[in-house]
Amino acid sequence: MGSCQSVEEDIAGLRPSKQVVHGVGSYPTKRNPLIQPKLNAPEGHDSRRRSSIMVIPETVEDLQQNPGISDLDIFKYEEMKLATKHFRPNHVLGEGGFGIVYKGVIDEHVRPGYETTYVAIKELDPEGLQGDREWLAEMNYLGQLRHPNLVKLIGYCCEDDHRLLVYEYMESGSLEKHLFPRMCATLTWSRRMKVALDAARGLAFLHGAEMPVIYRDFKTSNILLDKDFNAKLSDFGLAKDGPMGDQTHVSTRVMGTYGYAAPEYVMTGHLTARSDVYAFGVVLLEMLIGRRAIDKTRPSREYNLVEWARPLLHHNKKFFKILDPRIKGQYSSRAVVKVAGLAYQCLSQNPKGRPVMSQVVEILEALQPRGKD
Repeated sequence: MGSCQSVEEDIAGLRPSKQVVHGVGSYPTKRNPLIQPKLNAPEGHDSRRRSSIMVIPETVEDLQQNPGISDLDIFKYEEMKLATKHFRPNHVLGEGGFGIVYKGVIDEHVRPGYETTYVAIKELDPEGLQGDREWLAEMNYLGQLRHPNLVKLIGYCCEDDHRLLVYEYMESGSLEKHLFPRMCATLTWSRRMKVALDAARGLAFLHGAEMPVIYRDFKTSNILLDKDFNAKLSDFGLAKDGPMGDQTHVSTRVMGTYGYAAPEYVMTGHLTARSDVYAFGVVLLEMLIGRRAIDKTRPSREYNLVEWARPLLHHNKKFFKILDPRIKGQYSSRAVVKVAGLAYQCLSQNPKGRPVMSQVVEILEALQPRGKD
């Protein structure tokens, strides 16, 4: 059974995979393969106490016993067909290893008395590359977590062999779509900084919760934008409860996306919140340079963005030469240098040398451009 949005890929051979939709309302790309499992042993609004999030349930029945998801709507499969006009092809937002994501609307015609709501509906493919565990993880976390910078899970359908998840519809799609467009339209410097701050707040909320959550798949395709370009994190299929008490890390299978995964996590399977901080640094670098984390179309020395660009972040003359030319004239040199310094810290090979996300939020808040885009 397919889960939401992250398939697994051989970390050594990087074999091609059935592509995944990266985020509700976004479109698939085929550039960044995902890592195959390698076996190894603060702020926020309406944040809930999460003593019940500790263990991902084994079955839907187990999950339904959790009072934390009691406010999720349970839909019938027939309602899902009506909401998507019987899964019409022109309603498809994306397709991947889990199945297909459709744009839909739930209204009086779908369920009498229901307020008209535009949604994104994922229908999981029984023949897909992903499993029930990731699907349950998505429900487990997004069903209980509420924050302005997390995509809202509205409900689900679990009827016979059908597995669907229903989310708020994010009109502007993914950050990936706007940062690496096929056409010439691009994100302004102001919007990039606002998106970076929103995403940082989402991660800070997860890390600072009573029972910390490590996101584990932070990347441009999982950052979704509403009509006003407010950013929200999506796809919690790989999320993991963080270390508690005297624990320094969580030992787990290595999963995530090549190019974004922290080096110490890839090497050891030791997962910490600083692993997310590294991934945030990769995305921040992508927003500064305007290039993908992994890009095979570039010369071999520039194939890996972090390896090529990070050493240049502390050399202003060299760095300004590789800065995304599409944002020329939109920023102050001082602000760019500070953002570059932040990215440099987040990408430290030493996890302890990286800031925590609450610190990242403070830095980005102070750097927000004034005025309109």
